[in-house]
Amino acid sequence: MTQFSANLGFLWTEKSLPEAIYAAKKAGFDAVECHWPYAVQAQDVSNALKETSMQMLGINTTRGKTDLGDNGLSAVPGRGDEARLHIDEAVDYAASVGALNVHVMAGFAQGNEAYKQFVDNLRYAVRKVADLPVSLVIEPLNKYDAPDYFLSTTIQAEQIIKEIGSDKLRLMFDCYHVQIMQGNLSRLFSHHLDIIGHVQFASVPDRGPPDEGEVNYAYLFEYMHSVGYSKPLGAEYKPAGQTDASLSWMSQLR
Repeated sequence: MTQFSANLGFLWTEKSLPEAIYAAKKAGFDAVECHWPYAVQAQDVSNALKETSMQMLGINTTRGKTDLGDNGLSAVPGRGDEARLHIDEAVDYAASVGALNVHVMAGFAQGNEAYKQFVDNLRYAVRKVADLPVSLVIEPLNKYDAPDYFLSTTIQAEQIIKEIGSDKLRLMFDCYHVQIMQGNLSRLFSHHLDIIGHVQFASVPDRGPPDEGEVNYAYLFEYMHSVGYSKPLGAEYKPAGQTDASLSWMSQLR
């Protein structure tokens, strides 16, 4: 049976993070994940996770100065000190709540200096988590939703992961972004299987629930299971209304 994780960055956003964890449990999710939990005390999140027996699969590093258009800093030349502070913050929070992964956000940047900055900061992050039960993921974002984001394809991410050469750094395979940028989801998933740390999904092109749009998730989830991937899959979609009214897909795609 396919397991699912609720991404609380998009689901039950009207609730506090602890309340959303309880809602995800009640709705039948197997785990949770979120974007930026830092305004909530780690202890409050830990308590909700313990009381629901839910695992927090991952959190993101802070985007930065959003009023200036930041969307992560780890590949942005000249902002390495800020990026490392955000890595420290995310790793410490993840360790406090028992989260398995930290998504190190690259940010808007291009070129060789951005590549070098990203690799340097990821090497720092790998050292930071070396002795912790926390791993790192990097995620390509599509160029339509995030123009000029440094990381846009799985092939680019694979090159960086191989260069760093640590089992602590893996690929976030977000089916929504990969379909838009590259398509060929099942073959790409199989190609990258050895470096995939987490999977997310949403309909394409509207990023809604997965029982609509151009991707056949019933086939894709079965394929993922057939090649040996059994971790919870992250529901990172935007419901059109109340989250609870958008969940009919869960029983269909289990």
